[in-house]
Amino acid sequence: MSRIIIHNLVRFVVLVLLQVFLLKNISLYNLSMPYLYILFIMLLPLETPNLLLFTLAFLMGIIIDMFYDTPGLHAAASVILAFVRVLFVSITVQRDGFDNEPAPTLGNMGFRWFFTYSAILILIHHFFLFSLEVFRFSEIQYTLLRFLSSSLFTLFLILITSFLFYRRKER
Repeated sequence: MSRIIIHNLVRFVVLVLLQVFLLKNISLYNLSMPYLYILFIMLLPLETPNLLLFTLAFLMGIIIDMFYDTPGLHAAASVILAFVRVLFVSITVQRDGFDNEPAPTLGNMGFRWFFTYSAILILIHHFFLFSLEVFRFSEIQYTLLRFLSSSLFTLFLILITSFLFYRRKER
């Protein structure tokens, strides 16, 4: 149990530092910005209590907000991400029989499930993030373009990261 806590604490710190010091400065034509920090929320163990999950999501989001000078945007989008994660896991994991897996990783769940899980969570997170950032209909085309391109960029980075740290499930 303490190994899981230490592992997730290290993941939290590494993803915050990576997001703040490296990925904050990466932007493709001011349209596509990667938000790899959401990987922390996505890879928390399945047995994480909802209150702890929402608290960690808010904490991660508010720390990112402090560095991006966006008061509450990332915190709100991260809490929505945690809520959708709870819904998605409750719908798919119970039905597919993944009850005893510690974390929803690529090695534990398989590529198809992990890709669907990542794509849905990233799309919802980015939609709310960019919608809250602009908060008007006059720039809907630009917002949708930013939302889609950033979602694809983030999904690409999350899949690359998952393959780099891929460990096959032991049976």
